[in-house]
Amino acid sequence: MGKKLTKRSEDYSKWYNELVVMADLAENSAVRGCMVIKPYGFAIWEKMQSELDKMFKDTGHQNAYFPLFVPKSLFEAEEKNAEGFAKECAVVTHYRLKADPDNSSKLIVDPDAKLEEELIVRPTSEAIIWKTYKNWIQSYRDLPILINQWANVVRWEMRTRLFLRTAEFLWQEGHTAHATKEEALKETKLINDLYVDFAENFMAMPVVQGLKSENERFAGAEETYCIEALMQDGKALQAGTSHFLGQNFSKAFDVKFATQSGGLEHVWASSWGVSSRLMGALIMIHSDDKGLILPPNLSPIQVVIIPIYKGAEQLETISIVVDKIKKELADFGVSFKYDDRDNLKPGYKFNEYELKGVPIRIAIGPRDLENNVVELARRDTLEKTIVPMKDINKYIKSTLKEIQKNLFDKAYNFREEHITEVDTFDKFKSVLSTKGGFVSAHWDGTLDTEQAIKKETKATIRCIPFSDKNRQGVCVYSGKPSSQRVLFAKAY
Repeated sequence: MGKKLTKRSEDYSKWYNELVVMADLAENSAVRGCMVIKPYGFAIWEKMQSELDKMFKDTGHQNAYFPLFVPKSLFEAEEKNAEGFAKECAVVTHYRLKADPDNSSKLIVDPDAKLEEELIVRPTSEAIIWKTYKNWIQSYRDLPILINQWANVVRWEMRTRLFLRTAEFLWQEGHTAHATKEEALKETKLINDLYVDFAENFMAMPVVQGLKSENERFAGAEETYCIEALMQDGKALQAGTSHFLGQNFSKAFDVKFATQSGGLEHVWASSWGVSSRLMGALIMIHSDDKGLILPPNLSPIQVVIIPIYKGAEQLETISIVVDKIKKELADFGVSFKYDDRDNLKPGYKFNEYELKGVPIRIAIGPRDLENNVVELARRDTLEKTIVPMKDINKYIKSTLKEIQKNLFDKAYNFREEHITEVDTFDKFKSVLSTKGGFVSAHWDGTLDTEQAIKKETKATIRCIPFSDKNRQGVCVYSGKPSSQRVLFAKAY
């Protein structure tokens, strides 16, 4: 198929960038820092979107859509949120262009078309949504509001990488309004658990669940719940966040409701989201030097069938048998593709689908027909098996489940092997520079210590795990008392 992938061990970053392009997932666009998601890449994102959307709707949420543009005054209303995103904002100042009087073939900004108020291209939607909620909420009877939107956002990143960090990206963002603090916190935790379910059972990606430190918390939130995953190069990736916003936004936009007892109170809120950077996680956590490896639960094509033949007559004979296999696969809800293109050799097709990470490949030729068998190859282990024709569907169903479990187990074992407890700062630095992964260390809870560690090692607190509560010790950096271990790592 031409150029070979760079090996992960040689240059992980180059391997990743090449794989995204060679597997036909995405490419850089003519707009600096933006990407074109190609059909195969978008098909994977659609599978993610479909599964998540079902989860949201099953828990009572509805989809809506809000404007791309946010008036600057609204954006500034919640100070922490505005300050947190200010450096990444794209701003619209004019609404019209005109011909350059010195060169009619060029366009310039019309100085007479300056907007009365500048518009922020949304980096997140809390401001415009809470301004809207003010019109929707008067009484406790109007609550809760459980809204999600699928949208694009713009954060003007200077250093970009396909899927992982682009100036424009796709995501979902949930925004909920509640009558009590308890309800809003329950919602925040519910979504955090939902993200764990999706990551582990669909992406086959083990995650650590916990809280962000105050420094890493979403701007404008009281608490940020997170899931963190570990990639094969030992770097962490934030896979999803769910924010308890308290009453910060309802106070900023004066959103109050009449209580059952006749009082007037500010609304309690949450917001939460995952983005197309999950595509980057999916690529990095499973794939190998031969290409993409997709978990069956998210693969657009779960089974590819490739005929091996000479001449139209053999192809026709094989196709008749394949039609029966296709019907049975469809009845079992298995997605498949029959690649009978006659301008490409089977070997080329084998490499193509290996590169694209299709979980199962079936090869079938005249000799297989004579013996009533097919050759079945697994993408995760590259094992090949001769399967009786009559057992194909049973074997495919069980093998897809095995692949899904195997991918999770492999990633889980890697993650567990790369969580290292340390008790000294020298050991902390040594593990980061040699082994990588999550470094489990005591932290005194102060911003000064967190920033000092980041400055010296480039590692940040990725997660304050729920599982490590009440483990007393002393801070690895300052020597001061610590109530629990936290996970540090270098991250994407």
